Formats: sequence, structure tokens, C-alpha cells
Amino acid sequence: MTSPTNTSTNTSTSTTDGVRKPVHLAVYDTYADWETGHTTAHLAQRGWEIRTVALDAEKPVATMAGIHIQPDSALADLDPADSSLLILTGAGLWDTGDALAPFAAKAREFLAAGVPVAAICGATAGLAREGLLDDRAHTSAASFYLAETGYAGGARYVEADAVTDGDLITAGPTEPVAFAREVFARLGAYGPEVRDAWYRLFHDSDPSAFPVLMAAAENGEA
Repeated sequence: MTSPTNTSTNTSTSTTDGVRKPVHLAVYDTYADWETGHTTAHLAQRGWEIRTVALDAEKPVATMAGIHIQPDSALADLDPADSSLLILTGAGLWDTGDALAPFAAKAREFLAAGVPVAAICGATAGLAREGLLDDRAHTSAASFYLAETGYAGGARYVEADAVTDGDLITAGPTEPVAFAREVFARLGAYGPEVRDAWYRLFHDSDPSAFPVLMAAAENGEA
């Protein structure tokens, strides 16, 4: 099921003097490895620099797979004005305490500044606790998962693979491809036809998508 979105492809907040601002990927212990690979890899191919941000830039974090990541910068130093997008992935820590609450607070700063935030899996629960889903259409792993946070946005929950509401993108843990699709749309990484072909290829293994993507690549559009 595709998402009901009001996606904007306005990229004015993602460039300075024609130069794209980096995309910031939040990293923390128990980070869910599989959830943002499509998003970050293809944005990088389209010219965005991907920078990792953690609570402590000096301390490596370990993903759910045990892969260690040395962060590029500290969360406290991240200014939304210097970013195209903040990506928040799922992690076991979202559901075991408040250790990741500062990332949800930073998401509030981004949204207040009109800079997009993309949250998948457990990160949606963090945003729910922060009150950021109370008045925005959103999705997650399941409605009852978010209901357990005690948030006030249950009426805005949408049963969809991914949802974009203005500057906020949400998705559940089984939809990394749909999550990427919504990010691409919001940042204008691909035009609608190419984006649809990309989704059909990576989500549906649809061979008819290949000619579209090959032609786009030849034209510098993919």
C-alpha cells in the first residue's frame, strides 16, 4: 500500500548557494542496520553527503549487528540550518528508557526550523513521546505500538507503508524501501517517473523498471 502524502519536492531548505547541505544520520547503540541503507546509499549517489551524528562524537556506537561506527559529529553541535534532513532509525534503546530522547528533541528543532525529519521503526515511538505525532499524519510498526507511548495522536495514525506529512516522514521497520521513496520525494532526489521505477525495482523486483532507470542514468537523472 502506498502512502497518502502531501509530499513537497521543494528543496530550498537543502541547499546553500547551490550547494547541497549534508544529510544527517543519527547513530546510536542498537541502531537497526537494515533500515536506512537504501536511503543513504542512493542519496549519496545523487550528490548528498551523509554525515553521522551521535550523542558523543568521540565514542563509537555499535549497531544491532555489532558493527562499529565512529560518528562524524555530536548531536548538540547540529544546527538544522546546516542540514538537508535528519534521519532517525529504529533501535532497541528507543523502548528501554530515555537515552535517545535528545534525538527526538533535536527532531523538534528541525521541524520547527522547516527542515525535514525521517523516522523509521522505534524512532517513531521516540517522536510520539516528544509529542511530534499528535497533530501530524504518521505510521509506524503498528498503531498499538505507538499507543503504548501514551501519545495523543492515535487518530492521525495511517495504515500505510510510509507517510509524509509536510516535513515529517515515518515508516515501520519492514518498509525501508518505501521509507527511502518518501525521502527521495521530499528532497527531490528523483523525478516522479524515476522514483516510481526505483520503487518498483527495489520493492517489487519489477524488471520493467530497468529501462526507465537506465534511461534516467544516461540523462543524469538517476
